[in-house]
Amino acid sequence: MKKNIRHITTGLALGAVMGTAALAEDIKIGMVVTLSGPPAALGQQIVDGFQLGLDEKGGMLGGQKVELIIEDDELKPDVALLKATSLVEKDAVDFVVGTVFSNMLQAIFKPIVQSETFLISPNAGPSTFAGKNCNPYFFVTSYQNNQNAEVSGMIASQEGFQNVFAMVPNYQAGRDNMEGFKQTFEGTVTDEVFTPLGHQDFSAELARISTSDADAIFTFMPGGMGVRLVNQFANAGLSDSMKFMSVFTTDETTLPGQKDAAVGFLAAGSWAPDLPNDANAAFVSAFEGKYGYIPGSYAMQAYDTVNLLDSAIGKTGGDLSDKDAVRAAIKEADFTSLRGDFAFNNNHYPVQDFHMLNVVKRDDGKFHTSFVRTVAEDYADSFHQDCKM
Repeated sequence: MKKNIRHITTGLALGAVMGTAALAEDIKIGMVVTLSGPPAALGQQIVDGFQLGLDEKGGMLGGQKVELIIEDDELKPDVALLKATSLVEKDAVDFVVGTVFSNMLQAIFKPIVQSETFLISPNAGPSTFAGKNCNPYFFVTSYQNNQNAEVSGMIASQEGFQNVFAMVPNYQAGRDNMEGFKQTFEGTVTDEVFTPLGHQDFSAELARISTSDADAIFTFMPGGMGVRLVNQFANAGLSDSMKFMSVFTTDETTLPGQKDAAVGFLAAGSWAPDLPNDANAAFVSAFEGKYGYIPGSYAMQAYDTVNLLDSAIGKTGGDLSDKDAVRAAIKEADFTSLRGDFAFNNNHYPVQDFHMLNVVKRDDGKFHTSFVRTVAEDYADSFHQDCKM
């Protein structure tokens, strides 16, 4: 559901009792995510995961009350740029959290970091800013785009796939995923297809897949694209003749629309709702109890972002004027991540474990990705050595 209220002050109502002086001391966080159209479910997961983390802390981070300002980028780069610039120049936020899509991140990156405002991405992790263009004001709490696809290539090789048809949308994250998969897959990529972002009718692509002699498909099709692809793939009868492997195509945002058509499909990721650790179990239970649906990695990464900021702001005593001290506090990543071990590399992208996942159906009829086995431990991205930080 799209939120129409732009300014959301977390925690107890401030009211007149708090006074103007107290408001001036609030931490301001601006959030830029996609809340329009078919991909809105992805942005809503980020909003919900972040809000759950704030609510659990009484609307405070590091002992300071927080004002959260949520903006919808509408999946339009010019809109994203306009709203991010307003957050920095008009609202004077202390942190910007965003975005869902890598092309939106590329649109807002420059005005935010040039203003020396910290930009923390809870999802988009393009290669663009992982290497020589890394920036001291930019951190990523999710992954570097290529990483999940690189692990997918490892899994495809381990599972004995010989010939794989690869298909992604033609934007930064899609290109990163294509390159990542090819980097580690030991078999043959029979074809590389780039579709428009937001593609809906895969009939032509499925016809090519059916005659490709591939024994598996690798794809990255987030949001509504993934729903349509999986359902059309199943309706074409291809599930009986080839394996389906993806990243962010069959996940908790798309499975409600894919249902049984996706059961058994493989994926790679740093997390799953049933990843066995106590913090994760508590999070999934609290999230589902509050919002009524199973959280995906988007929500998990946003929740981790809250805990990261809570730790960093606490370490500075709420004084954000010393940018070097804030950066050092964020870099420490002194929090318990829901995915287990978590650390920032020199380029401020995560070093973390990655796993093989598959889609399962719970006894209550709900669907989710499920942990199968760990594939790569303490896995760093392929670009950090080019970052001079």
